[in-house]
Amino acid sequence: MKLIATGKALPEQSVSAADLDLRLGCRPGDCLRKSGVHTRYFAGEQETQSALAARALHAALDHAGLGVGDINLLISACGIPEQALPGTACFIAHAAGLPAGMAVFDVNASCLSFLSALQVADSLLQSGAYRRIAIVAADLASRGLDWSNPEASLIFGDGAAAAIVERGEPGQGLRAFRLASYPEGRRYCEIRAGGTQCNPRRGAVASDFLFKMQGKAVFKLASERMPAFIDGLLAATPGGLDSIDWVLPHQASHLAMQHMAKKLGIGRERVVDIYASHGNQVAASLPTVLHEAVASGRAVRGQRLLMLGTAAGLSLGGLVWDL
Repeated sequence: MKLIATGKALPEQSVSAADLDLRLGCRPGDCLRKSGVHTRYFAGEQETQSALAARALHAALDHAGLGVGDINLLISACGIPEQALPGTACFIAHAAGLPAGMAVFDVNASCLSFLSALQVADSLLQSGAYRRIAIVAADLASRGLDWSNPEASLIFGDGAAAAIVERGEPGQGLRAFRLASYPEGRRYCEIRAGGTQCNPRRGAVASDFLFKMQGKAVFKLASERMPAFIDGLLAATPGGLDSIDWVLPHQASHLAMQHMAKKLGIGRERVVDIYASHGNQVAASLPTVLHEAVASGRAVRGQRLLMLGTAAGLSLGGLVWDL
């Protein structure tokens, strides 16, 4: 699997930590101290998730010198759908002006949706089912935040990013992939409403549509499971950790990023860190980090990337990719 282009899109509204201090009635510096995010972006009232995703897709197409008819499949890798039904891929296809009849579908693994979509794309390319695939992730976390809970709100930002991949040369592609879920953490990060279990007919209330997180429980479970998970992933990687050029983590939180680097035992100079300027963008986080690594000239052909993260569920995911 060969990466041929990436692109990203951000809402126009830039929100600083100081802006949030004023909005939430906090003391100056509180939001930055608690979150580690100095700037994030929030969608305006008229902005839609699919339109933001379409902007990211067109940015990637432009970087590759391609048109919408030059891809054969669109995979939507959003953590939260634009609506319950139909899939978000249909809305992105419409917003992006994709030709009628093109194959589109969703892959959802919460914050790890992009990694899972890459693994699906790699398999489809190897099978010959498709020649060129676009993967797009977009999330508007700001639409579901509970501002009365700083732990579950201050770390987030909105955004979208896309990657276009095609069948590569021998030596290019995924060298290892691993996804593991620990359902004892299924209630640690959740939005209860919107599905068949919690809806207006079953007594849903407004707060059920907001994001809930038990941050300490998430951190504890992830910390317990991550070392063995990483060992298993790297054991399947020829050359192990020493062969990795860049580590691209899900930008979960400043504490999670620090903990991940410490567990890996690597220097910060090998970690692509955009958390302070973007926040946690849910499923859009990992493809945005990939875009920044490519656009800045750090990640280039011939290098090896380790992409790694956690997600609601609780799930751990990672892959090793030779560009």
